Amino acid sequence: MLMRFIRTVRVLIFQRCVPAFLVGFLMFAAAPLGAQTFEPTLTVGAGIRGSYQHTEPASGTSLDQFSLNDLRLYFSGDITKNISAMVNTDYNSTTNTMEVLDAVGEFHSSPMFNVWFGRFLPPSDRANLYGPFYANEWAVYTDGIQDGYPFIFQGRDNGAAYWGDFKAGVAKIKVSLGAFDGGSATGNNTVLGAARVQIDFWDPEGGYYLNGTYYGDKNLLAIGGATQVQGGKTASTVDFLLEKKVLNGGAFTIESEYSNYNRLGGYDGNYAKSQGAYGLVSFLFPEKIGIGKVEILGKYAGAQFTHGLPLGSLTGPVHPNYRQKTTEVDLSYIIKQFDARVIAYGKNTTFNGVQTNFWDAGVGLQFQLSKQILGVK
Repeated sequence: MLMRFIRTVRVLIFQRCVPAFLVGFLMFAAAPLGAQTFEPTLTVGAGIRGSYQHTEPASGTSLDQFSLNDLRLYFSGDITKNISAMVNTDYNSTTNTMEVLDAVGEFHSSPMFNVWFGRFLPPSDRANLYGPFYANEWAVYTDGIQDGYPFIFQGRDNGAAYWGDFKAGVAKIKVSLGAFDGGSATGNNTVLGAARVQIDFWDPEGGYYLNGTYYGDKNLLAIGGATQVQGGKTASTVDFLLEKKVLNGGAFTIESEYSNYNRLGGYDGNYAKSQGAYGLVSFLFPEKIGIGKVEILGKYAGAQFTHGLPLGSLTGPVHPNYRQKTTEVDLSYIIKQFDARVIAYGKNTTFNGVQTNFWDAGVGLQFQLSKQILGVK
């Protein structure tokens, strides 16, 4: 079923992306220079995610920790009507330094024709394309499933990609494909190819990056498939998102994903293959309590790690297979959607071997702001 879906993805790419790419490129190249006259714009912003976390292993010493999870600075703007740029940075807690997150040059002539080059998120699963700031849950990327694709930093890689939005009857189709630097992401200098097709049956989702929820701003029924390939190695995912407005201000959301990392990516470098799936359900209550709304969320995930690499010599024993199960419950106070929210969470992670079971709980705070300081769109 997965391979049939991926083959359908590739057919859609060549049937819809390539003609649109050629038409868009000709339109862009043929546009008179005078038509490119445009007052530049500049938008700046910042985002912070910080947390307190208590971790309790099944054996050993517990850990209490206050963390600066993310500190991001955002810069974006339009240079001409058809040319834009984006530069974002993020704090690396491991090295205590600021790192390049996104550095993108963008060409766009219509919703069907967009070309990006530089450093950004390659075509991949929804979880990678929404990142920690636009995820519905707090403890994102800890389940062995979400965004196991190879990367340089925070899911990003250096390369170039085409993406476009199309309409096909009642469906809205978003397609993207690109080529990225393999050496910096995997250590293999072979070019890494990436592609994604997403179908929205209800409201459309504009742009390249996505959300894990829209907090009731949209009615969504979306399915997406992505694959990355390098030298015969593959990483593939299928993701699903349903969100329905309820009770005049509330929202009911279901998110799920299946992943299969076959010698490319994955969460544990000691294993050549891993696969798994998760399901997430949330409900945003419509009534305000004070200045915000309350959301409850539950998630269950299961992943398995197989084809272990040798423990020592090439002829010796290999790392034994194991399974991971993750259960998470969140209680969120949504003040201004992704710009101001507080999330209390609890998460239990168990293994049938190799690793130690543990549970953790904590409170996370997220704030973002942005302002256009130059030009008028």
